[in-house]
Amino acid sequence: MYEKIQETASWIKERMITNPTTAIILGTGLGQLASEITDKYEFPYSEIPNFPISTVEGHSGKLIFGKLGNKDIMAMQGRFHFYEGYSMKEVTFPVRVMYELGIKTLFVSNAAGGMNPQFNIGDLMIITDHINLFPEHPLRGKNFPTGPRFPDMHEPYDLQLVAEADKVAAEKGIKVQHGVYIGVQGPTFETPAEYRMFAKMGGDAIGMSTVPEVIVAHHCGIKTFGVSVITDLGGFDDPVEVSHEEVQEAANKAQPLMTEIMREMINRA
Repeated sequence: MYEKIQETASWIKERMITNPTTAIILGTGLGQLASEITDKYEFPYSEIPNFPISTVEGHSGKLIFGKLGNKDIMAMQGRFHFYEGYSMKEVTFPVRVMYELGIKTLFVSNAAGGMNPQFNIGDLMIITDHINLFPEHPLRGKNFPTGPRFPDMHEPYDLQLVAEADKVAAEKGIKVQHGVYIGVQGPTFETPAEYRMFAKMGGDAIGMSTVPEVIVAHHCGIKTFGVSVITDLGGFDDPVEVSHEEVQEAANKAQPLMTEIMREMINRA
C-alpha cells in the first residue's frame, strides 16, 4: 500500500503547478467552496492511479488545486466511506497522499445527526473530540513510517484552529456549537435507542465519516480542523424519520455559513 501511495503522489506531483500546504475535504456543507477556488486545475479520481471512486449521491469525485484568496490549496471533492465497501486503508488513502504532497493542515466537514438537546437542525458544530466506533481501525496492520506505532490522541482536533474558528464566527455573527463527534460505519441512520445510547456515551453528534481521515492525518502530523452540519436530530421523545435527501437539503442551507468560516480561516492560516 505504501508503494501505491508514493506512486500516486508522484503522478500528481508531476502535474502540479502550485505548492499547497492546506487541504480541504469538501464533505457535506462545503461543496460551495469549490466554486470559489481560482486558477484551478483538476484531476478526476478516475484518472488518478490507485484512487478509489466515490459512489455516493451528492459527492463529486475529483482533486482540485488552485487558490482560495491568496492561499494555495488542495481540495478533495467527494470522499470515500467504509459503508461503500472500501477498506479503511482505501478510505484514508487520499490523506496519505496529501502527506506525501506536503500538506500540513487539513479541514474537514460532514453532515451529522444531533443528539445534544441544545442543538437545532442547521447548526454548525465545531468538533472538539471524537469517539471511534468503526469496526476496523485505519491504522490496523503494518505501521506506516509517517508516525509512531501507538500515536497519542489527546488533541486530534487542533485547539488553536478551534480557537481561530470561534474568533471568526464571533466576528461574523455566526452561531457555532462545540461537541464530540461519534463515527459509525452506517449506512443506516440511527434508531431512537441507538441515539440515546450514543448520547449517554458522551456524543453530541454522529456520522459516517471524518474519524478515519482525522486519525490518519494525526498519525502523519497533519493539523486537523472539523465541522459538522447538524442535519437531523434524534434520541428525543418524538422519533423523527430522516432521509438522505433531507440531510442534503439541511446541509445546503448551512453551506454559506460554513463556507464563510472555512474561507476566512484558510486565508488567515
